[in-house]
Amino acid sequence: MSGGLTVPELPEVETMRRGILEIVGARIAGVEQLIGTHKPITVRPQAAVFRRRIVGQTIVDVGRMGKRVIVSLSSGDVIVLEPRMTGLVLLADPPNVEHLRLRIDLQDSTVPHLWFWDRRGLGSVELLSPKELGDRLGPDRLGPDALQVDPGQLRERLGASRRAIKVALLDQRALAGVGNLYASEILHTAGVHPEKRCDRMSRAQWERIHQAMETVLREAIEHEGSTLSDGTYRNALNQTGGYQNLHRVYDCEGELCPSCEAARVLRIVQCQRSTFYCPHCQTKGVRRSAVGKPR
Repeated sequence: MSGGLTVPELPEVETMRRGILEIVGARIAGVEQLIGTHKPITVRPQAAVFRRRIVGQTIVDVGRMGKRVIVSLSSGDVIVLEPRMTGLVLLADPPNVEHLRLRIDLQDSTVPHLWFWDRRGLGSVELLSPKELGDRLGPDRLGPDALQVDPGQLRERLGASRRAIKVALLDQRALAGVGNLYASEILHTAGVHPEKRCDRMSRAQWERIHQAMETVLREAIEHEGSTLSDGTYRNALNQTGGYQNLHRVYDCEGELCPSCEAARVLRIVQCQRSTFYCPHCQTKGVRRSAVGKPR
């Protein structure tokens, strides 16, 4: 299984969110679901109800919940945009027109449209009331954001699990935003073996993971996310991210580890997902005292 395909994770979705902030204050003039010959995305509720509830509303905020962009309306409803595998939230210049899935027309705005583009049709667009949002993405369904959790909360939420730490980091009910790519990068930076069981980790290891999570995710946001070998992920203006050039281990099987330069990156499979790590920096029994140096 190649590491070249991945679901947009916290840094990519946060980049999407920041990229469309200029729609705040715009009034929604229309909406159209674009139906082509490809698998349609999920849009809820059905088109007539969706249109009736959003047309005329003002966009009051653009937020993020885990791997979803949240567009808040003056009515109190929110539009939840979930990119999944190949979805993009765009203001201009879509990669092509055949995979455009939804267009929201804007007035009183510097941009005329908000687009949802999805090559594989796995994404979704949902209009939710405040109660529906709480039922769907409340704290019992979605864990605290990976950039807001503190070291104690991280250990409390995952520390009793018998799962491997790499697998546990992907559990969105426990921790929101981290996916396959950044879990490998975080664990390498923290010097923790991906197969280490959560319930066998020390307090110091949890603290290093938390520090590494902050470092890696913020650095990735600064570089506007990772565009991998499939070339799908783009920011709101259809430009590539830059963090793929700084990956330490992800999709780097066989390359020298940039931290120790003493071993080559290995790839294993955990829960049908590729994991990349350095066998020298990330041993199961040896603890490192500091977060790995950046590339």
